[in-house]
Amino acid sequence: MTDPSPAPTPHEPFDAVEVIRAKRDRHTLTGEQIDWVVDAYTRGVVAHEQMSALAMAILLNGMDRSEIARWTAAMIASGERMDFSGLRAPDGGVKPTADKHSTGGVGDKITLPLAPLVAVYGVAVPQLSGRGLGHTGGTLDKLESIPGWRADLTNQAMMDQLQDVGAVICAAGAGLAPADKKLYALRDVTGTVEAIPLIASSIMSKKIAEGTGTLVLDVKCGSGAFMKDEAQARELARTMVDLGRDAGVTTTALLTDMSTPLGLTAGNAIEVEESVEVLAGGGPADVVELTVALARAMLAGAGVTGVDPAEALADGRAMDVWRRMIAAQGGDPDAALPRARQSHVLTAPEPGVLTRLDAMAVGLAAWRLGAGRARREDPVQAGAGVRMHAKPGDTVQAGQPLLTLLTDTPEQFDRALAALEGGFDIAPAGSGEAASFSPRPLLIDRID
Repeated sequence: MTDPSPAPTPHEPFDAVEVIRAKRDRHTLTGEQIDWVVDAYTRGVVAHEQMSALAMAILLNGMDRSEIARWTAAMIASGERMDFSGLRAPDGGVKPTADKHSTGGVGDKITLPLAPLVAVYGVAVPQLSGRGLGHTGGTLDKLESIPGWRADLTNQAMMDQLQDVGAVICAAGAGLAPADKKLYALRDVTGTVEAIPLIASSIMSKKIAEGTGTLVLDVKCGSGAFMKDEAQARELARTMVDLGRDAGVTTTALLTDMSTPLGLTAGNAIEVEESVEVLAGGGPADVVELTVALARAMLAGAGVTGVDPAEALADGRAMDVWRRMIAAQGGDPDAALPRARQSHVLTAPEPGVLTRLDAMAVGLAAWRLGAGRARREDPVQAGAGVRMHAKPGDTVQAGQPLLTLLTDTPEQFDRALAALEGGFDIAPAGSGEAASFSPRPLLIDRID
Protein backbone atom coordinates (compact mmCIF):
# COMPACT_ATOMS: atom_id res chain seq x y z
CA MET A 1 0.00 0.00 0.00
CA THR A 2 1.46 3.38 -0.98
CA ASP A 3 1.72 6.24 1.44
CA PRO A 4 -1.16 8.70 1.12
CA SER A 5 -0.33 12.19 -0.09
CA PRO A 6 0.36 14.50 2.84
CA ALA A 7 -2.34 16.91 3.86
CA PRO A 8 -1.63 20.60 3.28
CA THR A 9 -0.11 22.51 6.16
CA PRO A 10 -2.87 24.28 8.13
CA HIS A 11 -3.88 27.50 6.37
CA GLU A 12 -1.70 26.57 3.36
CA PRO A 13 -3.34 25.45 0.09
CA PHE A 14 -0.59 22.96 -0.79
CA ASP A 15 2.06 20.83 0.81
CA ALA A 16 5.68 20.96 -0.36
CA VAL A 17 5.92 17.17 -0.72
CA GLU A 18 3.05 16.99 -3.23
CA VAL A 19 4.73 19.67 -5.36
CA ILE A 20 8.07 17.83 -5.18
CA ARG A 21 6.38 14.54 -6.15
CA ALA A 22 4.65 16.16 -9.11
CA LYS A 23 7.89 17.39 -10.62
CA ARG A 24 9.75 14.22 -9.62
CA ASP A 25 7.18 12.26 -11.61
CA ARG A 26 7.58 14.59 -14.64
CA HIS A 27 4.24 16.33 -14.30
CA THR A 28 3.69 19.96 -15.27
CA LEU A 29 3.31 22.11 -12.19
CA THR A 30 0.15 24.23 -12.09
CA GLY A 31 0.38 27.98 -11.87
CA GLU A 32 -1.12 27.86 -8.39
CA GLN A 33 1.45 25.31 -7.22
CA ILE A 34 4.29 27.48 -8.53
CA ASP A 35 2.93 30.68 -7.00
CA TRP A 36 2.52 28.97 -3.66
CA VAL A 37 5.87 27.16 -3.46
CA VAL A 38 7.92 30.27 -4.34
CA ASP A 39 5.99 32.42 -1.88
CA ALA A 40 6.00 29.75 0.84
CA TYR A 41 9.76 29.23 0.50
CA THR A 42 10.32 32.99 0.77
CA ARG A 43 8.16 33.02 3.93
CA GLY A 44 9.96 30.03 5.43
CA VAL A 45 6.99 27.64 5.24
CA VAL A 46 8.81 25.42 2.73
CA ALA A 47 12.05 24.16 4.28
CA HIS A 48 15.46 24.41 2.61
CA GLU A 49 15.70 20.64 2.17
CA GLN A 50 12.29 20.58 0.49
CA MET A 51 13.20 23.34 -1.97
CA SER A 52 16.51 21.54 -2.57
CA ALA A 53 14.59 18.43 -3.59
CA LEU A 54 12.32 20.44 -5.89
CA ALA A 55 15.28 22.23 -7.48
CA MET A 56 16.92 18.86 -8.19
CA ALA A 57 13.69 17.55 -9.71
CA ILE A 58 13.58 20.64 -11.96
CA LEU A 59 17.24 20.11 -12.93
CA LEU A 60 16.55 16.48 -13.91
CA ASN A 61 13.10 16.82 -15.48
CA GLY A 62 12.99 20.40 -16.73
CA MET A 63 10.10 22.82 -17.09
CA ASP A 64 8.06 23.88 -20.10
CA ARG A 65 7.77 27.48 -21.25
CA SER A 66 4.58 28.16 -19.29
CA GLU A 67 6.10 26.80 -16.08
CA ILE A 68 9.26 28.87 -16.45
CA ALA A 69 7.23 32.01 -17.17
CA ARG A 70 5.02 31.43 -14.11
CA TRP A 71 8.06 30.66 -11.90
CA THR A 72 9.69 33.89 -13.07
CA ALA A 73 6.50 35.88 -12.38
CA ALA A 74 6.31 34.39 -8.88
CA MET A 75 9.91 35.42 -8.20
CA ILE A 76 9.12 38.96 -9.38
CA ALA A 77 5.99 39.07 -7.20
CA SER A 78 8.10 38.31 -4.11
CA GLY A 79 9.44 41.88 -4.13
CA GLU A 80 9.16 45.36 -5.59
CA ARG A 81 9.19 46.52 -9.20
CA MET A 82 10.99 49.63 -10.36
CA ASP A 83 9.34 52.20 -12.62
CA PHE A 84 11.34 54.49 -14.90
CA SER A 85 8.37 56.15 -16.56
CA GLY A 86 9.17 59.37 -14.69
CA LEU A 87 12.45 59.85 -16.59
CA ARG A 88 12.12 62.65 -19.11
CA ALA A 89 13.79 63.11 -22.46
CA PRO A 90 14.75 66.63 -23.64
CA ASP A 91 11.54 66.82 -25.71
CA GLY A 92 9.44 66.14 -22.61
CA GLY A 93 8.61 62.56 -23.54
CA VAL A 94 9.56 59.48 -21.56
CA LYS A 95 13.26 58.70 -21.79
CA PRO A 96 13.81 55.15 -23.14
CA THR A 97 15.71 52.67 -20.97
CA ALA A 98 18.03 49.81 -21.92
CA ASP A 99 20.06 47.35 -19.90
CA LYS A 100 22.56 44.57 -20.56
CA HIS A 101 23.18 41.33 -18.71
CA SER A 102 26.19 39.07 -19.18
CA THR A 103 26.21 35.48 -18.00
CA GLY A 104 29.79 36.06 -16.87
CA GLY A 105 33.30 35.35 -18.04
CA VAL A 106 36.97 36.16 -17.68
CA GLY A 107 38.09 39.71 -18.43
CA ASP A 108 34.46 40.68 -19.03
CA LYS A 109 34.66 44.41 -18.35
CA ILE A 110 32.16 45.35 -21.07
CA THR A 111 29.59 46.98 -18.76
CA LEU A 112 32.07 49.71 -17.79
CA PRO A 113 32.44 51.33 -21.24
CA LEU A 114 29.03 50.17 -22.49
CA ALA A 115 26.77 51.98 -20.00
CA PRO A 116 28.16 55.48 -20.67
CA LEU A 117 28.39 54.77 -24.40
CA VAL A 118 24.68 54.01 -24.73
CA ALA A 119 23.77 56.98 -22.51
CA VAL A 120 25.45 59.31 -25.02
CA TYR A 121 22.45 58.76 -27.30
CA GLY A 122 19.76 59.76 -24.79
CA VAL A 123 18.94 56.23 -23.59
CA ALA A 124 18.97 55.77 -19.80
CA VAL A 125 21.01 52.76 -18.67
CA PRO A 126 20.00 51.40 -15.23
CA GLN A 127 22.73 48.78 -14.89
CA LEU A 128 22.17 46.74 -11.74
CA SER A 129 25.27 44.62 -11.34
CA GLY A 130 26.79 42.07 -8.98
CA ARG A 131 30.02 40.89 -7.42
CA GLY A 132 32.28 38.13 -8.61
CA LEU A 133 32.23 34.57 -7.34
CA GLY A 134 34.82 31.99 -8.35
CA HIS A 135 36.71 32.51 -11.61
CA THR A 136 34.27 35.08 -13.07
CA GLY A 137 34.76 38.73 -12.22
CA GLY A 138 32.17 41.08 -10.75
CA THR A 139 31.41 44.53 -12.14
CA LEU A 140 30.99 46.07 -8.69
CA ASP A 141 34.34 44.67 -7.52
CA LYS A 142 36.03 46.30 -10.48
CA LEU A 143 34.43 49.70 -9.92
CA GLU A 144 35.12 49.63 -6.18
CA SER A 145 38.83 49.81 -7.00
CA ILE A 146 38.17 53.47 -7.94
CA PRO A 147 38.81 55.58 -4.81
CA GLY A 148 35.56 56.82 -3.28
CA TRP A 149 33.18 55.01 -5.65
CA ARG A 150 30.14 53.47 -3.98
CA ALA A 151 27.90 50.71 -5.26
CA ASP A 152 24.91 51.15 -2.94
CA LEU A 153 22.37 53.78 -3.97
CA THR A 154 18.82 54.48 -2.89
CA ASN A 155 16.15 54.15 -5.54
CA GLN A 156 15.76 57.93 -5.57
CA ALA A 157 19.51 58.50 -6.00
CA MET A 158 19.47 56.03 -8.86
CA MET A 159 16.57 57.85 -10.54
CA ASP A 160 18.25 61.23 -10.08
CA GLN A 161 21.47 59.98 -11.64
CA LEU A 162 19.65 58.43 -14.58
CA GLN A 163 17.92 61.74 -15.22
CA ASP A 164 21.04 63.88 -14.83
CA VAL A 165 23.81 61.62 -16.18
CA GLY A 166 21.95 58.98 -18.14
CA ALA A 167 23.76 55.94 -16.75
CA VAL A 168 24.19 54.24 -13.40
CA ILE A 169 26.02 51.05 -12.42
CA CYS A 170 25.08 50.00 -8.90
CA ALA A 171 24.08 47.12 -6.65
CA ALA A 172 20.54 45.80 -6.85
CA GLY A 173 18.44 46.65 -3.82
CA ALA A 174 17.28 43.90 -1.47
CA GLY A 175 13.68 44.55 -2.54
CA LEU A 176 14.12 43.16 -6.07
CA ALA A 177 13.10 39.48 -6.30
CA PRO A 178 14.09 38.47 -2.75
CA ALA A 179 12.92 34.91 -3.53
CA ASP A 180 15.73 34.67 -6.06
CA LYS A 181 18.39 35.70 -3.55
CA LYS A 182 17.28 32.97 -1.18
CA LEU A 183 16.93 30.32 -3.88
CA TYR A 184 20.25 31.19 -5.55
CA ALA A 185 22.14 30.65 -2.29
CA LEU A 186 20.47 27.24 -1.95
CA ARG A 187 21.24 26.19 -5.53
CA ASP A 188 24.87 27.14 -5.00
CA VAL A 189 25.30 24.45 -2.32
CA THR A 190 23.02 21.71 -3.68
CA GLY A 191 24.42 21.05 -7.16
CA THR A 192 21.45 22.63 -8.94
CA VAL A 193 23.01 25.83 -10.30
CA GLU A 194 23.06 24.37 -13.83
CA ALA A 195 19.26 23.98 -14.14
CA ILE A 196 18.42 26.13 -17.17
CA PRO A 197 14.84 26.96 -16.01
CA LEU A 198 16.23 28.19 -12.69
CA ILE A 199 19.13 30.10 -14.29
CA ALA A 200 16.78 31.82 -16.73
CA SER A 201 14.19 32.71 -14.09
CA SER A 202 16.89 33.93 -11.70
CA ILE A 203 18.34 36.35 -14.24
CA MET A 204 15.10 37.46 -15.81
CA SER A 205 13.12 37.93 -12.58
CA LYS A 206 15.60 40.62 -11.50
CA LYS A 207 15.84 42.22 -14.92
CA ILE A 208 12.08 42.35 -15.47
CA ALA A 209 11.50 43.65 -11.93
CA GLU A 210 14.13 46.30 -12.64
CA GLY A 211 11.69 47.79 -15.15
CA THR A 212 13.92 48.42 -18.16
CA GLY A 213 12.22 48.73 -21.54
CA THR A 214 14.96 47.01 -23.54
CA LEU A 215 17.25 44.19 -22.45
CA VAL A 216 20.23 42.77 -24.32
CA LEU A 217 21.70 39.51 -23.06
CA ASP A 218 25.34 38.56 -23.57
CA VAL A 219 25.20 34.78 -23.26
CA LYS A 220 28.71 33.34 -23.24
CA CYS A 221 29.88 29.86 -24.11
CA GLY A 222 33.30 28.25 -23.93
CA SER A 223 35.76 27.10 -21.30
CA GLY A 224 35.59 30.29 -19.22
CA ALA A 225 31.80 30.59 -19.35
CA PHE A 226 29.14 29.20 -17.10
CA MET A 227 27.79 27.32 -20.12
CA LYS A 228 30.67 25.45 -21.76
CA ASP A 229 28.52 23.91 -24.48
CA GLU A 230 27.15 26.06 -27.29
CA ALA A 231 23.89 24.12 -27.53
CA GLN A 232 23.19 24.69 -23.82
CA ALA A 233 24.12 28.37 -24.09
CA ARG A 234 21.77 28.69 -27.04
CA GLU A 235 18.94 27.03 -25.07
CA LEU A 236 19.52 29.41 -22.16
CA ALA A 237 19.53 32.41 -24.50
CA ARG A 238 16.31 31.32 -26.22
CA THR A 239 14.61 30.70 -22.85
CA MET A 240 15.54 34.14 -21.52
CA VAL A 241 14.54 35.94 -24.72
CA ASP A 242 11.14 34.22 -24.56
CA LEU A 243 10.72 35.22 -20.91
CA GLY A 244 11.55 38.84 -21.68
CA ARG A 245 9.24 39.03 -24.66
CA ASP A 246 6.41 37.39 -22.72
CA ALA A 247 6.83 40.05 -20.02
CA GLY A 248 6.69 42.90 -22.54
CA VAL A 249 10.43 43.68 -22.49
CA THR A 250 12.16 44.06 -25.86
CA THR A 251 14.79 41.34 -25.47
CA THR A 252 17.68 40.22 -27.66
CA ALA A 253 20.55 37.84 -26.94
CA LEU A 254 24.03 37.78 -28.43
CA LEU A 255 25.80 34.43 -28.18
CA THR A 256 29.51 35.21 -27.64
CA ASP A 257 32.70 33.22 -27.26
CA MET A 258 34.41 32.83 -23.89
CA SER A 259 37.08 30.26 -24.72
CA THR A 260 39.68 33.06 -24.55
CA PRO A 261 39.63 35.92 -22.00
CA LEU A 262 38.26 39.25 -23.16
CA GLY A 263 40.89 41.92 -23.59
CA LEU A 264 44.37 41.80 -22.06
CA THR A 265 43.48 41.97 -18.35
CA ALA A 266 41.64 39.85 -15.80
CA GLY A 267 41.30 41.46 -12.39
CA ASN A 268 39.70 44.54 -10.87
CA ALA A 269 41.73 47.76 -11.10
CA ILE A 270 43.53 46.56 -14.22
CA GLU A 271 40.19 45.96 -15.96
CA VAL A 272 39.05 49.48 -15.03
CA GLU A 273 42.29 50.78 -16.54
CA GLU A 274 41.62 48.87 -19.76
CA SER A 275 38.02 50.10 -19.86
CA VAL A 276 39.22 53.69 -19.66
CA GLU A 277 41.53 52.97 -22.62
CA VAL A 278 38.46 51.84 -24.61
CA LEU A 279 36.58 54.99 -23.60
CA ALA A 280 39.59 57.01 -24.77
CA GLY A 281 39.25 55.52 -28.25
CA GLY A 282 41.83 52.74 -27.85
CA GLY A 283 41.90 49.45 -26.00
CA PRO A 284 41.91 45.84 -27.21
CA ALA A 285 40.04 45.15 -30.43
CA ASP A 286 37.84 42.39 -28.95
CA VAL A 287 36.64 44.59 -26.08
CA VAL A 288 35.81 47.39 -28.52
CA GLU A 289 34.05 44.97 -30.89
CA LEU A 290 31.77 43.52 -28.22
CA THR A 291 31.08 46.90 -26.57
CA VAL A 292 29.97 48.40 -29.89
CA ALA A 293 27.92 45.32 -30.88
CA LEU A 294 26.02 45.37 -27.59
CA ALA A 295 25.55 49.15 -27.80
CA ARG A 296 24.03 48.81 -31.25
CA ALA A 297 21.61 46.14 -30.02
CA MET A 298 20.59 48.22 -26.98
CA LEU A 299 20.08 51.36 -29.05
CA ALA A 300 18.07 49.52 -31.70
CA GLY A 301 15.83 48.00 -29.03
CA ALA A 302 15.28 51.48 -27.57
CA GLY A 303 14.33 52.86 -30.98
CA VAL A 304 17.53 54.81 -31.66
CA THR A 305 18.66 54.25 -35.23
CA GLY A 306 21.00 55.87 -37.72
CA VAL A 307 23.89 56.30 -35.24
CA ASP A 308 27.28 54.59 -34.95
CA PRO A 309 28.31 54.14 -31.30
CA ALA A 310 31.93 53.61 -32.36
CA GLU A 311 32.03 57.35 -33.09
CA ALA A 312 31.19 58.22 -29.47
CA LEU A 313 34.17 56.16 -28.29
CA ALA A 314 36.47 57.88 -30.76
CA ASP A 315 35.40 61.48 -30.11
CA GLY A 316 35.31 61.44 -26.30
CA ARG A 317 31.56 61.71 -25.69
CA ALA A 318 31.42 58.32 -23.94
CA MET A 319 34.39 59.29 -21.78
CA ASP A 320 32.57 62.46 -20.69
CA VAL A 321 29.58 60.40 -19.50
CA TRP A 322 31.90 57.93 -17.74
CA ARG A 323 33.56 60.70 -15.76
CA ARG A 324 30.21 62.16 -14.70
CA MET A 325 28.86 58.70 -13.81
CA ILE A 326 31.85 57.85 -11.61
CA ALA A 327 31.82 61.26 -9.90
CA ALA A 328 28.06 61.04 -9.23
CA GLN A 329 28.72 57.91 -7.15
CA GLY A 330 31.49 59.47 -5.12
CA GLY A 331 34.40 58.25 -7.22
CA ASP A 332 37.38 60.24 -8.46
CA PRO A 333 37.84 59.49 -12.18
CA ASP A 334 41.33 61.05 -12.05
CA ALA A 335 42.59 59.13 -9.00
CA ALA A 336 45.40 56.61 -9.34
CA LEU A 337 44.13 53.03 -9.27
CA PRO A 338 45.52 50.51 -6.77
CA ARG A 339 48.58 48.52 -7.83
CA ALA A 340 49.59 45.04 -6.67
CA ARG A 341 52.74 44.97 -4.58
CA GLN A 342 54.19 41.84 -6.20
CA SER A 343 54.42 40.49 -9.75
CA HIS A 344 55.64 37.36 -11.50
CA VAL A 345 56.20 37.00 -15.26
CA LEU A 346 55.40 33.77 -17.08
CA THR A 347 57.36 33.54 -20.33
CA ALA A 348 56.87 31.57 -23.53
CA PRO A 349 58.77 28.27 -23.30
CA GLU A 350 59.32 28.09 -27.07
CA PRO A 351 58.86 30.21 -30.20
CA GLY A 352 55.83 29.92 -32.44
CA VAL A 353 52.20 31.00 -32.77
CA LEU A 354 49.99 31.12 -29.69
CA THR A 355 46.99 29.01 -30.69
CA ARG A 356 45.17 28.74 -27.35
CA LEU A 357 44.90 30.79 -24.17
CA ASP A 358 42.31 29.11 -21.98
CA ALA A 359 39.87 31.47 -20.31
CA MET A 360 39.20 29.14 -17.38
CA ALA A 361 42.91 28.78 -16.63
CA VAL A 362 43.43 32.55 -16.62
CA GLY A 363 40.29 33.10 -14.56
CA LEU A 364 41.37 30.56 -11.95
CA ALA A 365 44.82 32.12 -11.77
CA ALA A 366 43.36 35.60 -11.22
CA TRP A 367 41.01 34.20 -8.58
CA ARG A 368 43.85 32.49 -6.71
CA LEU A 369 45.91 35.68 -6.83
CA GLY A 370 43.15 37.48 -4.92
CA ALA A 371 41.05 39.08 -7.67
CA GLY A 372 38.04 36.86 -6.90
CA ARG A 373 36.37 35.18 -3.97
CA ALA A 374 35.38 31.65 -2.98
CA ARG A 375 32.54 32.84 -0.70
CA ARG A 376 30.34 35.91 -1.05
CA GLU A 377 31.72 37.42 2.16
CA ASP A 378 35.38 37.10 1.13
CA PRO A 379 37.36 40.29 0.39
CA VAL A 380 39.07 40.86 -2.95
CA GLN A 381 42.36 42.54 -3.79
CA ALA A 382 41.87 45.57 -6.02
CA GLY A 383 45.26 45.25 -7.71
CA ALA A 384 45.41 41.47 -8.15
CA GLY A 385 44.97 39.75 -11.49
CA VAL A 386 46.60 38.68 -14.72
CA ARG A 387 47.94 40.83 -17.55
CA MET A 388 48.12 39.10 -20.94
CA HIS A 389 50.87 40.07 -23.36
CA ALA A 390 49.70 37.90 -26.28
CA LYS A 391 46.41 36.50 -27.57
CA PRO A 392 45.72 33.52 -29.87
CA GLY A 393 47.08 34.23 -33.33
CA ASP A 394 50.07 36.24 -32.09
CA THR A 395 53.64 35.14 -32.84
CA VAL A 396 55.80 34.79 -29.73
CA GLN A 397 59.50 34.22 -29.10
CA ALA A 398 61.05 31.92 -26.50
CA GLY A 399 61.47 33.85 -23.26
CA GLN A 400 58.96 36.52 -24.26
CA PRO A 401 56.49 37.50 -21.51
CA LEU A 402 53.13 35.78 -21.97
CA LEU A 403 51.41 36.63 -18.69
CA THR A 404 52.19 38.85 -15.71
CA LEU A 405 50.68 37.69 -12.42
CA LEU A 406 49.84 40.43 -9.91
CA THR A 407 49.08 40.09 -6.19
CA ASP A 408 49.69 41.46 -2.71
CA THR A 409 50.14 37.91 -1.43
CA PRO A 410 53.11 36.36 -3.29
CA GLU A 411 52.62 33.03 -1.54
CA GLN A 412 49.74 32.56 -4.01
CA PHE A 413 52.00 32.58 -7.09
CA ASP A 414 52.55 28.81 -7.01
CA ARG A 415 48.82 28.05 -6.94
CA ALA A 416 48.17 30.55 -9.74
CA LEU A 417 50.95 29.03 -11.86
CA ALA A 418 49.47 25.57 -11.22
CA ALA A 419 46.14 26.82 -12.62
CA LEU A 420 47.93 27.94 -15.79
CA GLU A 421 49.63 24.58 -16.43
CA GLY A 422 48.30 23.33 -19.76
CA GLY A 423 46.39 26.58 -20.18
CA PHE A 424 48.02 27.63 -23.46
CA ASP A 425 49.38 26.07 -26.65
CA ILE A 426 52.14 27.32 -28.94
CA ALA A 427 52.45 25.83 -32.45
CA PRO A 428 55.90 25.90 -34.08
CA ALA A 429 56.24 28.72 -36.61
CA GLY A 430 55.90 27.37 -40.14
CA SER A 431 53.95 24.30 -39.05
CA GLY A 432 50.64 23.41 -40.62
CA GLU A 433 48.89 24.09 -37.33
CA ALA A 434 50.36 27.58 -37.12
CA ALA A 435 49.65 28.35 -40.76
CA SER A 436 46.03 27.21 -40.62
CA PHE A 437 45.19 28.72 -37.24
CA SER A 438 42.35 31.22 -37.10
CA PRO A 439 40.97 32.65 -33.83
CA ARG A 440 37.35 31.79 -33.03
CA PRO A 441 34.89 34.57 -33.86
CA LEU A 442 33.80 36.58 -30.84
CA LEU A 443 30.19 37.01 -32.00
CA ILE A 444 28.64 33.60 -32.63
CA ASP A 445 24.97 34.36 -33.18
CA ARG A 446 22.10 36.73 -32.42
CA ILE A 447 18.83 35.42 -30.98
CA ASP A 448 15.71 37.57 -31.22
